[in-house]
Amino acid sequence: MLQFIIIKVGRRLQVGVILRKLISENKIIDPGSPRGKLLASAAKLFKKNGYNKTTVRDLAAEVGILSGSIFHHFKNKEEILFAVMSEVVVAMDAALKSEIEEAGTTLDKLRSLIYIELQFIHGKTSNATAVLIHEWRALKPEQQQQILSSQENYFSLWEEVLEQAKSEGILEVEPAYLRHMLHGALIWTSHWYQADGELSIDDLTERFLTLAIKSDVDR
Repeated sequence: MLQFIIIKVGRRLQVGVILRKLISENKIIDPGSPRGKLLASAAKLFKKNGYNKTTVRDLAAEVGILSGSIFHHFKNKEEILFAVMSEVVVAMDAALKSEIEEAGTTLDKLRSLIYIELQFIHGKTSNATAVLIHEWRALKPEQQQQILSSQENYFSLWEEVLEQAKSEGILEVEPAYLRHMLHGALIWTSHWYQADGELSIDDLTERFLTLAIKSDVDR
């Protein structure tokens, strides 16, 4: 489902190494397997048409199988939605943790927070990430709680880095507010940012970093 490759370009992570590791540890589904292909198709259609307007027949047609064959892999459409969200949460957490571990300074860690989120919003994981963001209410309450619990590590990484930056006098805004402000603004880029436009993801990361840190911080 999460069809992206993580390789090193300089210090940067481009979303394969981590994915393959997660697959080998049975933490995410192999995107080349029948279940993985089904999840990728589901993420695409849920993003394009919305979860409620996407039928099991639509999913089967996208994958090229009979509708009944879907139930060999998942109990129902709701279970597919939950799997799409769960997979992307696991991948985001692993990618951010790895990126932060490679970062040399607190400022680099701040860049990592922004960069990884943008990679998932605009890279080849964009379908699954959009589903995670916009189809939240379609989950049952207990499923929502499971996703929230899975996201705790990801958000705790944000909190740790922002608090560290605060203690070093880098931030312009208090961490508790800054995290929400950045998340909201980063998500909104899905409405206006063009990956093939003038700004690269690295360029956009730097623009966001400028908003987050004090003007006198040496970058």
